[in-house]
Amino acid sequence: MDAHGVLQLLLFFALVLAVTPVLGRYMAWLFQAAPGPREAVLFRLLGIDAGREQGWAAYAVSLLIFHLLGVLSLYVLLRLQHLLPLNPAGQGAVPSDLAFNTAISFATNTNWQNYGGESTMSHLSQMAGLAVHNFLSAAAGIAVAAALMRGFARHSTRTVGNFYVDITRVTLGLLLPLCLVGALVLVGQGVPQNFDAPVTATTLEGASQVIAQGPVASQMMIKHLGTNGGGFFNANAAHPYENPNALVNLIHMLAIFAIGAALTNTFGRMVGDPRQGWALLAAMMVLFLAGLGAAWWAESQGNPVLGGIANMEGKEVRLGIAASILFAVVTTATSCGAVNAMHDSLLPLAGMVPLVNMLLGEVVVGGVGSGLYGMLVFALLTVFIAGLMVGRTPEYLGKKIEAREIKLAVIAILASPLAVLGLGGLAIALPVGQAGIAAAGPHGLSEVLYAFASAGNNNGSAFGGLSGNTLFYNATLAAAMMVGRFVIMIPVLAIAGSLAAKKAVPPSAGTFPTHGRLFVALLVGIVLVVGGLTYFPVLALGPVVEHLALSAGALF
Repeated sequence: MDAHGVLQLLLFFALVLAVTPVLGRYMAWLFQAAPGPREAVLFRLLGIDAGREQGWAAYAVSLLIFHLLGVLSLYVLLRLQHLLPLNPAGQGAVPSDLAFNTAISFATNTNWQNYGGESTMSHLSQMAGLAVHNFLSAAAGIAVAAALMRGFARHSTRTVGNFYVDITRVTLGLLLPLCLVGALVLVGQGVPQNFDAPVTATTLEGASQVIAQGPVASQMMIKHLGTNGGGFFNANAAHPYENPNALVNLIHMLAIFAIGAALTNTFGRMVGDPRQGWALLAAMMVLFLAGLGAAWWAESQGNPVLGGIANMEGKEVRLGIAASILFAVVTTATSCGAVNAMHDSLLPLAGMVPLVNMLLGEVVVGGVGSGLYGMLVFALLTVFIAGLMVGRTPEYLGKKIEAREIKLAVIAILASPLAVLGLGGLAIALPVGQAGIAAAGPHGLSEVLYAFASAGNNNGSAFGGLSGNTLFYNATLAAAMMVGRFVIMIPVLAIAGSLAAKKAVPPSAGTFPTHGRLFVALLVGIVLVVGGLTYFPVLALGPVVEHLALSAGALF
């Protein structure tokens, strides 16, 4: 790790730590404040009864109905885009299976893209379809996190908030203002924002090159801030229009981390003990730094087959190894999925780190909302195991953690392995799935594993070697996205309702402290043990075997 890389890392962390308490305090106010006069007018216009809170089941039903309508509307828009305005490149209708996959992808905050944005989507589809769902899917994840935080903060009640109030407040009071300012900054740095048709340029060699443009900046900010990740261009954040310089690259990474990190601070404030939030963030940072260190070390070794020279394949020269690796770990530690380098070209062990980040459930900061409630599910499991060690009923933040909460937590934790290993195994076993694999041997296994890990954990990034735009992969990856999103969200909301109904229990001499180093260490250990026991065999057959083979001079 050179001095330039260390400086990037230190600057990134300093900015994250500076933003966390400020944004955390604001979100705590946003989730707890009574509606003001202007909000009351808005809610009346939208038909929302802001004074009527919902139990967890009603909250969950509202969430599912909202997403169902979102999927249907986006699907129709993509299928009819050739008949609609703002289509200067004359893009045709998106094929039905691809439109279905894309609608599920953006509604679940996954943004898996089996298409090239500039060669498939009209400006209207990019703005009114994809960018709108970037806002709404991110807001839905934050809303579920807010409901769970209320479950911990409240007692002897059956309500966890109002879904429609939460999603409206998050969209209009948090995401939209930040993205408006951020998009203007990006425009100032050279990111396009227009409705123009592609232009044709003549290269130095005399060839013609078609350069797409459009409303790029507005989509870039929400794709990172909302940890969505779907690129306007096929090259995503490696494209010079999406990521023109080092400052924009830093802004992108900070935006990816900002809300997820700040939600830990929001949690601490809402439960009345900021130390609880800092403990969760500490556990996340331990996992993040471990992954970053491993990936940076592995990629810096160079390719042994080529004599150990720096591995620049798949990377932008203007960004280099340090910025590429930091971005790769940031985007997979969250559920963002944006990429500024080709993960398929990383050396095996470096490529394994983004895989592991996703396979752990993307709780290393994680997606906006989903990272916090995912880590809290592991926290419940941690205090349960700690309680068993000393023979006491486990407690967390003054709530007895009993069989119902643990069963729901286990269901949430098992959702991702079901999607990744179940559907991924199907893809490897069937000829129709094998047909999409580009590489032989362990690297081909890693391509499939990465695809379903990305879909099942709502990330959206890809190794890049898998041919995913087929009926089989469009259907199975869409199924993985839905399982990875809703089979976790619904148990989390049920946990929120169960906790809200419990009475507060005063701490006693036997209460396990959940704000100190011991809790952080146990929490990190539980996350690693659960992920390790679940996925170690397939990781050993994929990137680990490929690393050993590469050391022996074999390429795949």
